[in-house]
Amino acid sequence: MTQPTPERVFPEIGRLAGIDFGTVRIGVAICDPGRTISSPLATYVRGNREADAKYFRRLASEEQLVGFVIGLPVLASGDESAKSQEVRRFADWLASVTALPYCLYDERYTTVQAGEMLRMGEMRGKRRKQRLDMLAAQILLASYLESPRSHARGAMPLDESDQPRADLE
Repeated sequence: MTQPTPERVFPEIGRLAGIDFGTVRIGVAICDPGRTISSPLATYVRGNREADAKYFRRLASEEQLVGFVIGLPVLASGDESAKSQEVRRFADWLASVTALPYCLYDERYTTVQAGEMLRMGEMRGKRRKQRLDMLAAQILLASYLESPRSHARGAMPLDESDQPRADLE
């Protein structure tokens, strides 16, 4: 099967959700339909697969999403880790339960940036922990929206595995 192009996967307009995957918590951010502004939305505390599926289906419906930008953790060298493979499995699962396409996007340093922003705002403790993941998702989504490949016709991913996926048909 040939891989879809980014234009076929994500329509030109419509809301995307940024996802900062974690084994316990998942940060969620969304953008406006014109994709100019991203905002932190929630930190979802994972439950069982059924509860997770219900949450993401509801999120997709209520926010009228057209796709997901999911942070792919890679090492500073650019190599993937075991966590990268876990994110890839999650992305395939998310696409299967929501019937929405996704794009994996390099998330290097987003959590570090989010932590620094919260420190500068003097946010500490439990409140900081609750905001960290959704802020990391917002930074990830903002980075994607600002990248040339989110706007360019025929923009190509860094590699085939980074290609947006819509093979749910």
